[in-house]
Amino acid sequence: MKAESELLSVTEKKVEDVSNGEVERRLQEAEIRLREAIEELERRQRRARGAYPPCDHADDSCVANAIGNLCQSFLLSYGVRVGIGILLRAFKLARKQSYGSILDLKQLVSEKDLIVREEACRIGLLFGGFTGSYHAMRCLLRKLRKKETPMNVIVAGSVAGLSILALDDANRRRTLALYLLARLSQCAYNSAKSKNKFHLWGSHWGHGDSLLFSFTCAQVMYAFVMRPESLPKAYQDFIQKTGPVAEPVYKAIRDCNRANPLDIAQLSAYLSDKKGSEFVNLEEFPSIIPCSIIHPDTTSCLAQNGKATSDTFRKTFPLYFSLTLVPYVVLHLQKFMKAPARTCWNALKGSVRSTTFLSAFVGIFQAVICLHRKVAVKDHKLVYWIAGGIAGLSVLLEKKARRSELALYVLPRAVDSLGYILVNRHLVPKIKKAEVALFCMSMGGIMYYLEHEPDTMAPLLRGLIRRFLASKISNPSPTSSRGASYTYLQTLDAIKKPKLKNKASSQETYYSLENISGL
Repeated sequence: MKAESELLSVTEKKVEDVSNGEVERRLQEAEIRLREAIEELERRQRRARGAYPPCDHADDSCVANAIGNLCQSFLLSYGVRVGIGILLRAFKLARKQSYGSILDLKQLVSEKDLIVREEACRIGLLFGGFTGSYHAMRCLLRKLRKKETPMNVIVAGSVAGLSILALDDANRRRTLALYLLARLSQCAYNSAKSKNKFHLWGSHWGHGDSLLFSFTCAQVMYAFVMRPESLPKAYQDFIQKTGPVAEPVYKAIRDCNRANPLDIAQLSAYLSDKKGSEFVNLEEFPSIIPCSIIHPDTTSCLAQNGKATSDTFRKTFPLYFSLTLVPYVVLHLQKFMKAPARTCWNALKGSVRSTTFLSAFVGIFQAVICLHRKVAVKDHKLVYWIAGGIAGLSVLLEKKARRSELALYVLPRAVDSLGYILVNRHLVPKIKKAEVALFCMSMGGIMYYLEHEPDTMAPLLRGLIRRFLASKISNPSPTSSRGASYTYLQTLDAIKKPKLKNKASSQETYYSLENISGL
Protein backbone atom coordinates (compact mmCIF):
# COMPACT_ATOMS: atom_id res chain seq x y z
CA MET A 1 0.00 0.00 0.00
CA LYS A 2 2.83 2.31 0.88
CA ALA A 3 4.59 1.55 -2.42
CA GLU A 4 1.41 2.34 -4.34
CA SER A 5 1.06 5.73 -2.62
CA GLU A 6 4.71 6.58 -3.36
CA LEU A 7 4.25 5.58 -7.01
CA LEU A 8 1.10 7.73 -7.20
CA SER A 9 2.88 10.77 -5.75
CA VAL A 10 5.80 10.38 -8.16
CA THR A 11 3.39 10.09 -11.09
CA GLU A 12 1.51 13.22 -9.99
CA LYS A 13 4.79 15.12 -9.67
CA LYS A 14 5.86 14.11 -13.20
CA VAL A 15 2.48 15.16 -14.61
CA GLU A 16 2.79 18.49 -12.79
CA ASP A 17 6.30 19.04 -14.19
CA VAL A 18 5.14 18.22 -17.70
CA SER A 19 2.20 20.59 -17.32
CA ASN A 20 4.44 23.38 -16.08
CA GLY A 21 6.86 22.82 -18.95
CA GLU A 22 4.03 22.86 -21.47
CA VAL A 23 2.64 26.08 -20.02
CA GLU A 24 6.06 27.73 -20.10
CA ARG A 25 6.61 26.64 -23.69
CA ARG A 26 3.25 28.09 -24.75
CA LEU A 27 4.01 31.36 -22.97
CA GLN A 28 7.33 31.64 -24.79
CA GLU A 29 5.65 30.99 -28.15
CA ALA A 30 3.00 33.59 -27.36
CA GLU A 31 5.69 36.11 -26.41
CA ILE A 32 7.53 35.52 -29.69
CA ARG A 33 4.33 36.00 -31.69
CA LEU A 34 3.56 39.18 -29.70
CA ARG A 35 7.02 40.58 -30.43
CA GLU A 36 6.67 39.86 -34.14
CA ALA A 37 3.22 41.45 -34.23
CA ILE A 38 4.42 44.61 -32.45
CA GLU A 39 7.44 44.96 -34.72
CA GLU A 40 5.25 44.50 -37.81
CA LEU A 41 2.82 47.10 -36.45
CA GLU A 42 5.64 49.59 -35.98
CA ARG A 43 6.90 48.99 -39.51
CA ARG A 44 3.43 49.62 -40.95
CA GLN A 45 3.04 52.79 -38.90
CA ARG A 46 6.38 54.09 -40.15
CA ARG A 47 5.47 53.31 -43.74
CA ALA A 48 2.14 55.10 -43.29
CA ARG A 49 3.90 58.19 -41.89
CA GLY A 50 6.66 57.98 -44.48
CA ALA A 51 9.23 57.94 -41.67
CA TYR A 52 12.53 56.08 -41.60
CA PRO A 53 13.49 53.55 -38.90
CA PRO A 54 14.97 55.18 -35.78
CA CYS A 55 18.73 55.00 -35.29
CA ASP A 56 20.18 53.02 -32.39
CA HIS A 57 22.46 55.64 -30.89
CA ALA A 58 20.47 57.04 -27.98
CA ASP A 59 20.14 60.83 -27.97
CA ASP A 60 23.33 61.52 -29.97
CA SER A 61 23.06 62.90 -33.46
CA CYS A 62 24.11 60.71 -36.35
CA VAL A 63 27.20 62.85 -36.97
CA ALA A 64 28.25 62.83 -33.31
CA ASN A 65 27.72 59.07 -33.13
CA ALA A 66 29.88 58.44 -36.21
CA ILE A 67 32.69 60.70 -34.99
CA GLY A 68 32.58 59.19 -31.50
CA ASN A 69 32.87 55.67 -32.83
CA LEU A 70 35.65 56.70 -35.19
CA CYS A 71 37.70 58.17 -32.33
CA GLN A 72 37.10 55.19 -30.06
CA SER A 73 38.15 52.61 -32.68
CA PHE A 74 41.16 54.74 -33.64
CA LEU A 75 42.37 54.83 -30.02
CA LEU A 76 41.82 51.10 -29.54
CA SER A 77 43.75 50.05 -32.66
CA TYR A 78 46.45 52.66 -32.10
CA GLY A 79 46.88 51.45 -28.52
CA VAL A 80 47.16 47.81 -29.59
CA ARG A 81 49.90 48.56 -32.13
CA VAL A 82 51.90 50.80 -29.81
CA GLY A 83 51.53 48.35 -26.92
CA ILE A 84 52.89 45.49 -29.02
CA GLY A 85 55.83 47.66 -30.07
CA ILE A 86 56.67 48.64 -26.49
CA LEU A 87 56.49 45.06 -25.23
CA LEU A 88 58.73 43.81 -28.03
CA ARG A 89 61.20 46.60 -27.26
CA ALA A 90 61.21 45.53 -23.59
CA PHE A 91 61.96 41.93 -24.60
CA LYS A 92 64.83 43.18 -26.77
CA LEU A 93 66.35 45.11 -23.87
CA ALA A 94 65.90 42.14 -21.54
CA ARG A 95 67.66 39.86 -24.04
CA LYS A 96 70.67 42.18 -23.88
CA GLN A 97 70.52 41.79 -20.07
CA SER A 98 69.88 45.53 -19.79
CA TYR A 99 67.10 45.11 -17.23
CA GLY A 100 67.49 48.57 -15.70
CA SER A 101 66.94 50.23 -19.06
CA ILE A 102 63.44 48.77 -19.24
CA LEU A 103 62.40 51.38 -16.66
CA ASP A 104 64.16 54.14 -18.60
CA LEU A 105 61.60 55.75 -20.91
CA LYS A 106 64.32 57.23 -23.10
CA GLN A 107 65.50 53.77 -24.07
CA LEU A 108 62.12 52.04 -23.95
CA VAL A 109 59.99 54.42 -26.04
CA SER A 110 62.51 56.69 -27.75
CA GLU A 111 61.75 57.82 -31.30
CA LYS A 112 65.00 56.25 -32.47
CA ASP A 113 64.29 52.72 -31.24
CA LEU A 114 60.47 52.54 -31.25
CA ILE A 115 59.40 53.50 -34.76
CA VAL A 116 55.70 52.62 -34.73
CA ARG A 117 54.04 56.03 -34.89
CA GLU A 118 53.23 56.12 -38.61
CA GLU A 119 52.19 52.48 -38.79
CA ALA A 120 50.03 52.82 -35.66
CA CYS A 121 48.32 55.89 -37.14
CA ARG A 122 47.62 54.12 -40.41
CA ILE A 123 46.15 51.13 -38.59
CA GLY A 124 44.10 53.48 -36.43
CA LEU A 125 42.78 55.27 -39.52
CA LEU A 126 41.92 51.93 -41.10
CA PHE A 127 39.83 50.68 -38.17
CA GLY A 128 38.57 54.08 -37.05
CA GLY A 129 37.73 55.18 -40.58
CA PHE A 130 35.82 51.99 -41.26
CA THR A 131 33.83 52.21 -38.01
CA GLY A 132 32.92 55.88 -38.37
CA SER A 133 32.01 55.72 -42.05
CA TYR A 134 30.05 52.49 -41.55
CA HIS A 135 27.79 54.01 -38.91
CA ALA A 136 27.44 57.24 -40.91
CA MET A 137 26.38 55.28 -44.01
CA ARG A 138 23.91 53.21 -42.02
CA CYS A 139 22.19 56.35 -40.73
CA LEU A 140 22.23 57.98 -44.19
CA LEU A 141 20.73 54.91 -45.88
CA ARG A 142 17.97 54.70 -43.24
CA LYS A 143 16.96 58.26 -44.03
CA LEU A 144 17.24 57.98 -47.81
CA ARG A 145 15.60 54.56 -48.23
CA LYS A 146 13.21 54.96 -45.25
CA LYS A 147 13.63 51.30 -44.38
CA GLU A 148 16.13 48.94 -42.79
CA THR A 149 17.08 46.01 -45.03
CA PRO A 150 20.13 43.78 -45.47
CA MET A 151 21.06 45.89 -48.49
CA ASN A 152 21.77 48.82 -46.15
CA VAL A 153 24.31 46.73 -44.28
CA ILE A 154 26.01 45.49 -47.46
CA VAL A 155 26.25 48.96 -49.03
CA ALA A 156 27.46 50.58 -45.81
CA GLY A 157 30.12 47.90 -45.29
CA SER A 158 31.30 48.16 -48.90
CA VAL A 159 31.59 51.96 -48.84
CA ALA A 160 33.31 51.90 -45.45
CA GLY A 161 35.79 49.43 -46.90
CA LEU A 162 37.46 52.32 -48.74
CA SER A 163 39.25 52.97 -45.44
CA ILE A 164 41.75 50.33 -46.63
CA LEU A 165 43.38 53.19 -48.57
CA ALA A 166 44.84 54.33 -45.24
CA LEU A 167 47.46 51.60 -45.79
CA ASP A 168 50.00 52.79 -48.34
CA ASP A 169 51.45 49.34 -49.05
CA ALA A 170 49.60 47.54 -51.87
CA ASN A 171 50.94 44.18 -50.69
CA ARG A 172 49.44 44.65 -47.22
CA ARG A 173 46.14 45.76 -48.72
CA ARG A 174 46.07 42.70 -50.98
CA THR A 175 46.91 40.36 -48.10
CA LEU A 176 44.17 41.85 -45.91
CA ALA A 177 41.64 41.72 -48.75
CA LEU A 178 42.41 38.05 -49.44
CA TYR A 179 42.15 37.25 -45.73
CA LEU A 180 38.69 38.80 -45.53
CA LEU A 181 37.67 37.04 -48.75
CA ALA A 182 38.61 33.74 -47.10
CA ARG A 183 36.52 34.70 -44.07
CA LEU A 184 33.59 35.66 -46.28
CA SER A 185 33.83 32.32 -48.06
CA GLN A 186 33.81 30.60 -44.67
CA CYS A 187 30.64 32.46 -43.66
CA ALA A 188 28.90 31.72 -46.97
CA TYR A 189 29.84 28.05 -46.74
CA ASN A 190 28.66 27.74 -43.13
CA SER A 191 25.40 29.47 -44.04
CA ALA A 192 24.74 27.14 -46.99
CA LYS A 193 25.68 24.10 -44.92
CA SER A 194 23.37 25.07 -42.04
CA LYS A 195 20.49 25.40 -44.53
CA ASN A 196 21.33 22.01 -46.15
CA LYS A 197 22.00 23.72 -49.48
CA PHE A 198 25.63 22.78 -50.02
CA HIS A 199 28.57 21.15 -48.27
CA LEU A 200 32.01 19.99 -49.33
CA TRP A 201 33.07 16.37 -49.39
CA GLY A 202 35.11 15.66 -46.27
CA SER A 203 33.73 18.66 -44.36
CA HIS A 204 32.90 16.33 -41.46
CA TRP A 205 36.53 15.32 -41.04
CA GLY A 206 37.94 16.06 -37.63
CA HIS A 207 41.25 17.35 -39.02
CA GLY A 208 40.09 19.11 -42.17
CA ASP A 209 41.45 22.41 -40.82
CA SER A 210 44.88 20.85 -40.32
CA LEU A 211 44.81 19.49 -43.87
CA LEU A 212 43.98 22.95 -45.23
CA PHE A 213 46.82 24.46 -43.22
CA SER A 214 49.20 21.82 -44.53
CA PHE A 215 48.30 22.55 -48.18
CA THR A 216 48.62 26.31 -47.73
CA CYS A 217 52.00 25.92 -46.02
CA ALA A 218 53.18 23.76 -48.91
CA GLN A 219 52.47 26.57 -51.37
CA VAL A 220 53.96 29.26 -49.11
CA MET A 221 57.21 27.38 -48.44
CA TYR A 222 57.57 26.46 -52.12
CA ALA A 223 57.11 30.13 -52.99
CA PHE A 224 59.61 31.21 -50.33
CA VAL A 225 62.33 28.90 -51.65
CA MET A 226 61.67 29.01 -55.40
CA ARG A 227 59.67 32.22 -56.00
CA PRO A 228 60.35 34.57 -53.03
CA GLU A 229 59.30 37.63 -55.05
CA SER A 230 55.71 36.29 -54.97
CA LEU A 231 55.51 36.83 -51.18
CA PRO A 232 55.32 40.20 -49.38
CA LYS A 233 58.73 41.52 -48.32
CA ALA A 234 57.79 41.56 -44.63
CA TYR A 235 56.65 37.94 -44.84
CA GLN A 236 59.88 36.92 -46.55
CA ASP A 237 61.90 38.62 -43.84
CA PHE A 238 59.92 36.88 -41.09
CA ILE A 239 60.46 33.41 -42.57
CA GLN A 240 64.13 34.18 -43.26
CA LYS A 241 64.80 35.35 -39.69
CA THR A 242 62.82 32.47 -38.20
CA GLY A 243 64.55 29.74 -40.22
CA PRO A 244 68.13 28.48 -39.89
CA VAL A 245 69.22 28.68 -43.55
CA ALA A 246 70.93 31.78 -44.94
CA GLU A 247 69.66 33.65 -47.99
CA PRO A 248 72.73 32.88 -50.20
CA VAL A 249 72.03 29.18 -49.73
CA TYR A 250 68.41 29.60 -50.88
CA LYS A 251 69.67 31.47 -53.94
CA ALA A 252 72.06 28.59 -54.68
CA ILE A 253 69.16 26.11 -54.38
CA ARG A 254 67.10 28.14 -56.86
CA ASP A 255 69.99 28.31 -59.33
CA CYS A 256 70.59 24.58 -58.96
CA ASN A 257 66.95 23.71 -59.72
CA ARG A 258 66.88 26.08 -62.69
CA ALA A 259 70.15 24.73 -64.11
CA ASN A 260 71.79 28.13 -63.71
CA PRO A 261 75.44 28.54 -62.67
CA LEU A 262 75.98 29.11 -58.96
CA ASP A 263 77.37 32.42 -57.73
CA ILE A 264 80.58 30.91 -56.37
CA ALA A 265 81.89 34.25 -55.11
CA GLN A 266 78.80 35.02 -53.03
CA LEU A 267 78.59 31.49 -51.66
CA SER A 268 82.29 31.47 -50.79
CA ALA A 269 81.96 34.79 -48.95
CA TYR A 270 79.13 33.31 -46.87
CA LEU A 271 81.05 30.10 -46.08
CA SER A 272 84.29 31.87 -45.24
CA ASP A 273 83.19 32.60 -41.67
CA LYS A 274 81.90 29.09 -41.02
CA LYS A 275 84.10 26.54 -39.33
CA GLY A 276 84.77 23.43 -41.37
CA SER A 277 83.68 25.13 -44.59
CA GLU A 278 87.19 24.83 -46.10
CA PHE A 279 86.42 21.18 -46.86
CA VAL A 280 83.29 22.07 -48.89
CA ASN A 281 83.68 21.43 -52.60
CA LEU A 282 81.91 24.17 -54.60
CA GLU A 283 80.79 23.34 -58.13
CA GLU A 284 79.30 25.73 -60.66
CA PHE A 285 76.65 23.24 -61.84
CA PRO A 286 75.95 20.81 -58.97
CA SER A 287 73.12 18.28 -59.16
CA ILE A 288 72.09 19.07 -55.57
CA ILE A 289 73.15 21.49 -52.80
CA PRO A 290 74.58 19.26 -50.03
CA CYS A 291 73.90 19.52 -46.29
CA SER A 292 77.46 20.75 -45.77
CA ILE A 293 76.41 24.02 -47.44
CA ILE A 294 72.90 24.19 -45.97
CA HIS A 295 74.20 23.93 -42.39
CA PRO A 296 77.99 24.38 -42.51
CA ASP A 297 78.24 24.99 -38.75
CA THR A 298 77.68 21.32 -37.95
CA THR A 299 78.09 18.02 -39.77
CA SER A 300 75.20 16.36 -37.90
CA CYS A 301 71.78 16.89 -39.45
CA LEU A 302 70.08 15.77 -36.24
CA ALA A 303 72.02 18.29 -34.15
CA GLN A 304 71.22 21.01 -36.71
CA ASN A 305 67.50 20.26 -36.57
CA GLY A 306 67.49 20.43 -32.77
CA LYS A 307 69.39 23.72 -32.81
CA ALA A 308 67.04 25.18 -35.43
CA THR A 309 64.02 24.26 -33.29
CA SER A 310 65.43 25.76 -30.09
CA ASP A 311 66.65 28.93 -31.84
CA THR A 312 63.23 29.47 -33.38
CA PHE A 313 61.56 29.16 -29.98
CA ARG A 314 63.95 31.70 -28.47
CA LYS A 315 63.50 34.20 -31.31
CA THR A 316 59.71 34.03 -31.70
CA PHE A 317 58.46 33.69 -28.11
CA PRO A 318 58.56 37.48 -27.40
CA LEU A 319 56.51 38.13 -30.55
CA TYR A 320 53.85 35.54 -29.71
CA PHE A 321 53.61 36.69 -26.10
CA SER A 322 53.15 40.32 -27.21
CA LEU A 323 50.50 39.39 -29.78
CA THR A 324 48.64 37.33 -27.18
CA LEU A 325 48.74 39.65 -24.16
CA VAL A 326 48.56 43.22 -25.51
CA PRO A 327 45.39 42.93 -27.66
CA TYR A 328 43.56 41.17 -24.83
CA VAL A 329 44.51 43.84 -22.28
CA VAL A 330 43.54 46.73 -24.56
CA LEU A 331 40.31 45.22 -25.90
CA HIS A 332 39.20 43.54 -22.64
CA LEU A 333 40.51 45.91 -19.98
CA GLN A 334 37.61 45.13 -17.64
CA LYS A 335 38.32 41.38 -17.59
CA PHE A 336 42.05 41.98 -17.23
CA MET A 337 41.57 44.22 -14.17
CA LYS A 338 39.45 41.54 -12.50
CA ALA A 339 42.10 38.82 -12.83
CA PRO A 340 45.44 40.18 -14.12
CA ALA A 341 47.52 37.25 -12.85
CA ARG A 342 45.28 34.66 -14.49
CA THR A 343 45.27 36.63 -17.74
CA CYS A 344 49.06 36.78 -17.83
CA TRP A 345 49.29 33.08 -17.01
CA ASN A 346 46.87 32.15 -19.79
CA ALA A 347 48.79 34.38 -22.19
CA LEU A 348 52.03 32.69 -21.17
CA LYS A 349 50.61 29.20 -21.72
CA GLY A 350 49.14 30.13 -25.08
CA SER A 351 52.38 31.76 -26.19
CA VAL A 352 54.45 28.71 -25.21
CA ARG A 353 52.11 26.42 -27.13
CA SER A 354 52.07 28.60 -30.25
CA THR A 355 55.85 29.06 -30.17
CA THR A 356 56.32 25.31 -29.80
CA PHE A 357 54.17 24.77 -32.88
CA LEU A 358 56.20 27.23 -34.95
CA SER A 359 59.49 25.79 -33.71
CA ALA A 360 58.36 22.28 -34.63
CA PHE A 361 57.37 23.57 -38.09
CA VAL A 362 60.90 24.89 -38.71
CA GLY A 363 62.54 21.73 -37.36
CA ILE A 364 60.38 19.39 -39.46
CA PHE A 365 60.90 21.42 -42.64
CA GLN A 366 64.67 21.33 -42.11
CA ALA A 367 64.57 17.59 -41.33
CA VAL A 368 62.72 16.77 -44.58
CA ILE A 369 65.27 18.75 -46.62
CA CYS A 370 68.18 16.94 -44.95
CA LEU A 371 66.47 13.54 -45.34
CA HIS A 372 66.03 14.14 -49.05
CA ARG A 373 69.75 14.75 -49.41
CA LYS A 374 70.51 11.45 -47.68
CA VAL A 375 68.52 9.40 -50.20
CA ALA A 376 68.71 11.42 -53.44
CA VAL A 377 71.50 12.67 -55.69
CA LYS A 378 69.45 15.20 -57.68
CA ASP A 379 67.35 18.09 -56.40
CA HIS A 380 63.79 18.90 -57.46
CA LYS A 381 61.68 21.95 -56.66
CA LEU A 382 58.69 19.76 -55.74
CA VAL A 383 60.65 18.62 -52.66
CA TYR A 384 60.15 22.02 -51.01
CA TRP A 385 56.40 21.90 -51.65
CA ILE A 386 56.22 18.47 -50.00
CA ALA A 387 58.44 19.59 -47.11
CA GLY A 388 56.15 22.56 -46.45
CA GLY A 389 53.10 20.27 -46.43
CA ILE A 390 54.66 17.81 -43.99
CA ALA A 391 55.88 20.63 -41.72
CA GLY A 392 52.36 22.06 -41.73
CA LEU A 393 51.15 19.01 -39.79
CA SER A 394 52.86 20.56 -36.75
CA VAL A 395 49.67 22.60 -36.37
CA LEU A 396 48.28 19.57 -34.52
CA LEU A 397 50.23 20.89 -31.52
CA GLU A 398 47.90 23.89 -31.42
CA LYS A 399 44.44 23.99 -29.90
CA LYS A 400 41.64 22.72 -32.11
CA ALA A 401 39.97 26.15 -32.14
CA ARG A 402 43.18 27.82 -33.37
CA ARG A 403 43.87 25.48 -36.26
CA SER A 404 41.19 26.87 -38.55
CA GLU A 405 42.26 30.41 -37.60
CA LEU A 406 45.84 29.64 -38.60
CA ALA A 407 44.72 27.95 -41.83
CA LEU A 408 42.65 30.98 -42.83
CA TYR A 409 45.57 33.25 -41.92
CA VAL A 410 48.05 31.43 -44.17
CA LEU A 411 45.54 30.78 -46.98
CA PRO A 412 45.60 34.38 -48.33
CA ARG A 413 49.40 34.24 -48.50
CA ALA A 414 49.23 31.06 -50.55
CA VAL A 415 46.54 32.44 -52.87
CA ASP A 416 48.48 35.71 -53.24
CA SER A 417 51.63 33.83 -54.16
CA LEU A 418 49.82 31.60 -56.64
CA GLY A 419 48.09 34.61 -58.17
CA TYR A 420 51.41 36.42 -58.59
CA ILE A 421 52.90 33.43 -60.38
CA LEU A 422 49.89 33.17 -62.72
CA VAL A 423 50.02 36.90 -63.50
CA ASN A 424 53.77 36.71 -64.05
CA ARG A 425 53.23 33.91 -66.57
CA HIS A 426 50.47 35.97 -68.27
CA LEU A 427 47.82 33.39 -67.45
CA VAL A 428 45.73 35.91 -65.48
CA PRO A 429 45.37 39.65 -66.27
CA LYS A 430 46.66 42.22 -63.77
CA ILE A 431 43.99 44.68 -62.54
CA LYS A 432 45.08 47.92 -60.89
CA LYS A 433 43.66 48.58 -57.38
CA ALA A 434 41.87 45.22 -57.50
CA GLU A 435 42.68 44.67 -53.81
CA VAL A 436 40.65 47.77 -52.82
CA ALA A 437 37.55 46.56 -54.69
CA LEU A 438 38.02 43.07 -53.25
CA PHE A 439 38.31 44.45 -49.72
CA CYS A 440 35.15 46.57 -50.12
CA MET A 441 33.17 43.62 -51.48
CA SER A 442 34.39 41.33 -48.71
CA MET A 443 33.55 43.83 -45.95
CA GLY A 444 30.06 44.31 -47.34
CA GLY A 445 29.43 40.56 -47.18
CA ILE A 446 31.03 40.14 -43.75
CA MET A 447 28.92 42.93 -42.24
CA TYR A 448 25.81 41.24 -43.63
CA TYR A 449 26.68 37.94 -41.96
CA LEU A 450 27.65 39.74 -38.75
CA GLU A 451 24.21 41.30 -38.36
CA HIS A 452 21.92 38.72 -39.93
CA GLU A 453 23.72 35.36 -39.58
CA PRO A 454 26.34 35.85 -36.83
CA ASP A 455 26.54 32.12 -36.06
CA THR A 456 28.21 31.52 -39.42
CA MET A 457 31.24 33.59 -38.39
CA ALA A 458 34.19 32.42 -36.34
CA PRO A 459 33.83 33.59 -32.70
CA LEU A 460 37.20 35.36 -32.77
CA LEU A 461 36.41 37.44 -35.85
CA ARG A 462 32.86 38.14 -34.69
CA GLY A 463 34.00 39.38 -31.30
CA LEU A 464 36.81 41.46 -32.78
CA ILE A 465 34.59 43.29 -35.28
CA ARG A 466 31.91 43.93 -32.69
CA ARG A 467 34.53 45.28 -30.32
CA PHE A 468 35.88 47.72 -32.88
CA LEU A 469 32.39 48.74 -33.96
CA ALA A 470 32.28 50.35 -30.48
CA SER A 471 30.17 49.61 -27.44
CA LYS A 472 27.82 52.50 -28.19
CA ILE A 473 26.32 50.49 -31.01
CA SER A 474 26.82 47.08 -29.46
CA ASN A 475 24.58 48.07 -26.54
CA PRO A 476 22.02 50.49 -27.92
CA SER A 477 19.78 52.36 -25.55
CA PRO A 478 16.21 53.41 -26.33
CA THR A 479 15.66 56.80 -27.88
CA SER A 480 12.85 59.22 -27.50
CA SER A 481 11.66 58.37 -31.00
CA ARG A 482 10.63 54.88 -29.97
CA GLY A 483 6.94 54.18 -29.75
CA ALA A 484 4.87 52.84 -26.90
CA SER A 485 5.07 49.32 -28.28
CA TYR A 486 8.87 49.42 -28.14
CA THR A 487 8.68 50.59 -24.52
CA TYR A 488 6.38 47.67 -23.79
CA LEU A 489 8.91 45.23 -25.25
CA GLN A 490 11.68 46.76 -23.15
CA THR A 491 9.51 46.41 -20.03
CA LEU A 492 8.79 42.80 -20.96
CA ASP A 493 12.53 42.10 -21.10
CA ALA A 494 13.12 43.84 -17.78
CA ILE A 495 10.52 41.66 -16.04
CA LYS A 496 12.39 38.51 -17.09
CA LYS A 497 15.69 39.67 -15.55
CA PRO A 498 16.20 38.66 -11.91
CA LYS A 499 16.47 41.53 -9.44
CA LEU A 500 19.39 39.94 -7.61
CA LYS A 501 21.47 40.17 -10.76
CA ASN A 502 20.82 43.90 -11.03
CA LYS A 503 21.74 44.42 -7.38
CA ALA A 504 25.01 42.51 -7.77
CA SER A 505 25.97 44.32 -10.93
CA SER A 506 25.48 47.70 -9.27
CA GLN A 507 28.17 46.85 -6.73
CA GLU A 508 30.80 45.90 -9.34
CA THR A 509 33.46 48.28 -10.60
CA TYR A 510 33.87 48.33 -14.36
CA TYR A 511 37.08 49.23 -16.14
CA SER A 512 36.84 50.15 -19.77
CA LEU A 513 38.66 52.47 -22.13
CA GLU A 514 35.39 54.25 -22.80
CA ASN A 515 35.08 55.16 -19.09
CA ILE A 516 38.55 56.69 -18.80
CA SER A 517 38.40 60.46 -18.81
CA GLY A 518 39.76 61.94 -22.01
CA LEU A 519 39.23 58.85 -24.13
